[in-house]
Amino acid sequence: MSEERLYKTFWSFYPYYLTEHARPINRYFHFFGTSLVIGCFVALLLTGQAWYFAAMPLCGYGFAWFGHFVLEKNRPATFKYPLYSLGSDFVMFWHILTGQIDKKVEEAHQIIGVQNKWK
Repeated sequence: MSEERLYKTFWSFYPYYLTEHARPINRYFHFFGTSLVIGCFVALLLTGQAWYFAAMPLCGYGFAWFGHFVLEKNRPATFKYPLYSLGSDFVMFWHILTGQIDKKVEEAHQIIGVQNKWK
């Protein structure tokens, strides 16, 4: 995308976020990292051990950033839109879990007006 857009709402950002996660393997790295984050949160609640809290960003960002820098070859949206990006991880997690992700990614490419180079 040549011109940078500024996003003022989460739902206007989310289609852009999906276009930055066009490669399925990148999405599944995010899914795995988000699963670990949820697991760490549950373990924190059950055990009260603080190290689970510290592990949450390592798990989530570790897998996500590997997916971006190594697989997708783009810069994570976290750097410019940290809260929208965090929320989008969980929405994308839900879309993967419920089998909606391929449709949502295609819709996002149409909304943003870029071609899916991983299709």
